[in-house]
Amino acid sequence: MAGILSNLKSTVIAGSILALIMLLLYATVWGGALDAGFWRFLFRWLHVLSGVMWIGLLWYFNFVQIPTMPSIPDDQKPAIGKHIAPNALFWFRWGAMGTIATGLILAVLNNYFVSVITLGASNGFAVPGHTALGIGMWFGIIMWFNVWFIIWPNQQKALNIDNKYPDLPADDKAKSARTAMLFSRTNTLLSIPMLFAMVSAQGLFRIS
Repeated sequence: MAGILSNLKSTVIAGSILALIMLLLYATVWGGALDAGFWRFLFRWLHVLSGVMWIGLLWYFNFVQIPTMPSIPDDQKPAIGKHIAPNALFWFRWGAMGTIATGLILAVLNNYFVSVITLGASNGFAVPGHTALGIGMWFGIIMWFNVWFIIWPNQQKALNIDNKYPDLPADDKAKSARTAMLFSRTNTLLSIPMLFAMVSAQGLFRIS
């Protein structure tokens, strides 16, 4: 077991195998069918999985890394900027992409994409859960946009990721770092009502 847990790739593979075993149990022992309901479940699971990666890293940046940086000695800060942050940002932005993609697919599979994207207006606001889910979806889309088109480009400049900005003046780097931080903090703010909207759509309103 230690051999598996000491390697991240092996750990993820082992976790995936356990999930596959549960799928086989569903399809055999529990008599489940690989029907439309299964595909809706699968994409909801992938949506949650991606969202945990995305929001988990968002909160890591805002609750751990950013507040801790001022107390880290200057000679140690380059290790964060050159090694930890770029890797975290990779999983952060692709977690965001996975969350949005699977969420949109799930809305299509559930036949409520148009109603949700219009905040329920397309059906006369007859389904409150669609309005709630739509609010969460739009918050998520805004957050995704911030990640890919504001936070990531500015972090590339601030940290000189992949050596794309070797000659960027220090003032411009500081400005980019602050812009990335403010929009990351914006996403943290939006994540709270976004999660409330998503959970309420399933819990309070039971849309599916």
